[in-house]
Amino acid sequence: MHFDFSAVLTLATFITGIISAVYWLLQRSKKNLGNRKEPVLVEYSKSFFPVLFLVLVLRSFIFEPFRIPSSSMMPTLLIGDFILVNKFSYGVRLPVTNTKVIDVGKPERGDIMVFRYPKDPSLDYIKRVIALPGDTVGYFDKHVYINGQQISQEPLGLYDGVGQGDKMTNSLLQRELLPDQVHDILIMSERPSIEGEIVVPEGHYFMMGDNRDNSNDSRYWGTVPEENIVGKAFMIWMNWDSSNSGVDWKRLGSTIH
Repeated sequence: MHFDFSAVLTLATFITGIISAVYWLLQRSKKNLGNRKEPVLVEYSKSFFPVLFLVLVLRSFIFEPFRIPSSSMMPTLLIGDFILVNKFSYGVRLPVTNTKVIDVGKPERGDIMVFRYPKDPSLDYIKRVIALPGDTVGYFDKHVYINGQQISQEPLGLYDGVGQGDKMTNSLLQRELLPDQVHDILIMSERPSIEGEIVVPEGHYFMMGDNRDNSNDSRYWGTVPEENIVGKAFMIWMNWDSSNSGVDWKRLGSTIH
């Protein structure tokens, strides 16, 4: 069973707020409670409501933390990275419903974006935006093609994995040159890839993992609708991998590109 933390947080904030407000109104009414000791429920509600409200605002409209559980975004993001996601880069959305109420901006090609998995919206996925609405995108012979143009790659040698990502050691480390954005990817030349070409529908985005041969992405399940967007990943604030001596201090505070 999926635990929807956002829904629970919203409900807890609403309940504690209502209890605190109702008791405050009773105190000011003709039914003034005088110096009577506050009920335990009211006392706890008044204590927790400001904290819950602050967390709800920060998490829903400003920043939300996520943990990277898989290798699909290596070498950019490693297993055990804890990242921060900017919730207002692509518009202000209401908690739980994810309904956009203020339009701020649109995803750009090359952004690393968190979104609700289209086949199961209870799951959050993180991938890189490769193609935008209206683009024709293809993937052939380990290369991306956008609107008929092959996206260049520069070889950087063999990758040396660490911790839980050491299984990717000796994969090809390539630098992919998307228009206006450069990033590193991993390729396993001996592993067959799914290939094909589609036109990205309006209001949708084509997403791919940087670990090209170990990523469940738009090549397999299609594009991501705009209403599934959660936010833009921008910083690694912690890394913990028990297979790599715990904390990797060099990654703390790193900007995500």
